[in-house]
Amino acid sequence: MQYGAESAVVVDLSKRLGFALGMSSVECSLNFNAITLTTICNERCITTTRDTINQSINVNLLVQIQQIVNKTEAAKRNDKLQSELTDRTTRAFDELDKAVYPTWLVGIFVGASCAAFANLNGGSLSITAVTFIAGMVAMFTRIYLAKHHFNPFITVIVTAFIASLIGATTYYFDIGNNADIAVASSVLLLVPSFPLINSFSDILKGYVNIGVGRAVFTYMLTLSACVGIVMALVLLQIQHWGF
Repeated sequence: MQYGAESAVVVDLSKRLGFALGMSSVECSLNFNAITLTTICNERCITTTRDTINQSINVNLLVQIQQIVNKTEAAKRNDKLQSELTDRTTRAFDELDKAVYPTWLVGIFVGASCAAFANLNGGSLSITAVTFIAGMVAMFTRIYLAKHHFNPFITVIVTAFIASLIGATTYYFDIGNNADIAVASSVLLLVPSFPLINSFSDILKGYVNIGVGRAVFTYMLTLSACVGIVMALVLLQIQHWGF
């Protein structure tokens, strides 16, 4: 849940893992910021609730968790001892590879993706270069603020402000053929596409509450990005912007 999995995947993996580890019943209830599990083992009912602190999307971790569940089910079918199976599964979760790409590498690739979009939309070489710098610096800023646990909406506002500020220099110094392309392309890293897709998927699969919660969170992120862009344009007194 913390790393962006769909609600249906979370419930399915929880139940499969519980049954593989010998539970008689597993029920899973999800909220936007918490998960509640009720299991029945040896006629004893155990309920636990855990907070789900929002983290950055990490598909690698989600794949590792799925692989652990698959291996546990396979070991169960091979009649492994229950205690041995439980110990091995616990150890596998403790040894999850949480490594992420270096900050400099992420910044370069994000800047390159924003620059590519600018180029595809007809931006000149100078517009593409400014967009690359704006996207890269904005991503560095976002990662820095996230590591220091800033509010996600404040993080997006500051990131959008810095990206727009750098992109809008094309207006002041008359750089390239279309300054609007640089401003628009510099903030593309803030488009919350993955959470938005997950929210619609949750709603369509019956997890309406958490789907609506994720959708509202996504819309607030988008609104925060708009606030940051407008702040930069107002500061620079740019009255005309848009395609």
